[in-house]
Amino acid sequence: MDTLANTYNQVTTGKNDEPMLLRPVDFSILDELTEGRNVGANLHMSLDVSRPYVNNRLGQLADYGLVRRVGPNESVGLYEITDRGRAALELRDEYAETEDFDALIDDYLDAED
Repeated sequence: MDTLANTYNQVTTGKNDEPMLLRPVDFSILDELTEGRNVGANLHMSLDVSRPYVNNRLGQLADYGLVRRVGPNESVGLYEITDRGRAALELRDEYAETEDFDALIDDYLDAED
């Protein structure tokens, strides 16, 4: 893998196979969602980052299967963490040392079954 990919720990998504960067705030969002479902407006206040940024990251995390939008109305923006998101949190210390975090999550979840 090239130097840039090693530096930024790119992983591939199952949806579109484009490289993705997980950012520190992503793990903070996942941490917050372990306490229960939440919306971007609340998350941005508790994480002290802008609301548009949190909403953007929630969309990305949903694309990667780490969170899912729930609720009776999809336009509400209520999110919850998935098993895949919980696995990412369990493995976050290994994120900087792996070239394919997505595969590491898959292996972790397979071992749990």
